[in-house]
Amino acid sequence: MQIDLRGQIVFLTGATSGIGVSVAHLLSQAGAAVALHYNTNERGAKALQKKTGNYSKIFQADLSNTNEAEKCFEAVISNYGKLDTLINNAGVYLRSPLDKQTTEWLESWHRTLTINLTSAGLLCKLAIPVFKRQGGGRIINIASRAAFRGDTDEYLAYAASKGGLVSLTRTIARAYGKNNIKAFIVAPGFVKTKMVKEFIQIHGKKSIIDELSLKKLTEPEDVAPAIVFLASGMMDHVTGNTIDINAGSYIR
Repeated sequence: MQIDLRGQIVFLTGATSGIGVSVAHLLSQAGAAVALHYNTNERGAKALQKKTGNYSKIFQADLSNTNEAEKCFEAVISNYGKLDTLINNAGVYLRSPLDKQTTEWLESWHRTLTINLTSAGLLCKLAIPVFKRQGGGRIINIASRAAFRGDTDEYLAYAASKGGLVSLTRTIARAYGKNNIKAFIVAPGFVKTKMVKEFIQIHGKKSIIDELSLKKLTEPEDVAPAIVFLASGMMDHVTGNTIDINAGSYIR
């Protein structure tokens, strides 16, 4: 089945690494124009823009600053004039053991919650009026297996942020379905990206694979197709629900 997103505008946060890169490529192949968000990797963003084409443009923002998040959204709307799908993919996975000093622990907590949940929530808040004016739209929030089964004690903030993202998405789906606004959750398990490099170094790759039903770690390319399929509109009646992609490590 060929997915056709020609004429669609998709705003993708965290586009320059991990899952974001794979999603950007697939969206472009389907014909979408992608608003590619990045924070510090301008070189990577420009290279990705060149590869994706289809009127894709790059937009910089540090999502730990909600003012920057809002300005980034406004820039996307100003450039494209509309928005069909918002994909909140950007996130951080910061190790923060409980033996840290409270001040340092709270800094990590607040940074994680701001990037993973608060700015994502703000972008949803800004997108909803745009979607209502247009007659509809889609939000795809990238959560985590950790939202449902929890994480290790070093990643309390990460699990909490992703749990909040799940509840946020479900509420949007229930509240705005009659406005033709659909909201979906994609919950990957452990995905082999740079973001989890520290975890692999500490715990080892084998300990992670031992949790899986499959033989290898999930790659970004294993997650991206589901996200693009949700953007296509062919799965609108799963609004409010979660697509789990975790190699059988957590089955609900």
